[in-house]
Amino acid sequence: MRAVIFDIDGTLLDSVDLHARAWVEAFAHFGVETDQGHVRSQIGKGGDELMPVFLPQERIEREGKTIEAFRSDLFKQKFLPEVRPFPGVRALFERIRADGLTIALASSGKGPEVERYTEILKIGDLVDVATSSDDAERSKPHPDIFQAALTKLGAGRSDTVHAVGDTPYDAEAAGKAGVPTIGVLCGGFPEADLSAAGCVAIFRDPQDLLDGYDHSPLAQR
Repeated sequence: MRAVIFDIDGTLLDSVDLHARAWVEAFAHFGVETDQGHVRSQIGKGGDELMPVFLPQERIEREGKTIEAFRSDLFKQKFLPEVRPFPGVRALFERIRADGLTIALASSGKGPEVERYTEILKIGDLVDVATSSDDAERSKPHPDIFQAALTKLGAGRSDTVHAVGDTPYDAEAAGKAGVPTIGVLCGGFPEADLSAAGCVAIFRDPQDLLDGYDHSPLAQR
């Protein structure tokens, strides 16, 4: 089997800035002032890994679930309607499937969020398995979500699996699961950061990966 595991936010969807704004507003609602740029640099992690950057552990234990629930509802109500796919996503998935690869999604978002994203992207018929934070004890940069995807794929040592992601946290998490990562720049992280995290190739966005597919790691036998 050959397979590719995609991150969603910042990789397939133009949503990173929207997630950052939701976190900034949620923190402010609970009296915590944060910097938009600093918060944005943490998007790609799940709430369990993001909140400790801005809150003491004691407060997370006391209010963490409440803060994250508020943030989730705020994002759905205010920001989700603004989320749009990056160009070329469905065409890329069709190319991958035509080449005989299996497709998985691996997101730090909750299960219902991943389902909604799949609808927005119009790729449900092209995706074989999907994992979310519901399938993992720890979110990225821990490998749990990618390990869950590998398990659902039934991947073995002889299989060739690549990940595609936009953050260093994707590359770190996938690498710990033994999966090389193709980086995309559309999530806003510098190319140097993706390279330092271990990305084996870097493209601008899904359309660029589609255009360069024949020379990408995905086409290598």
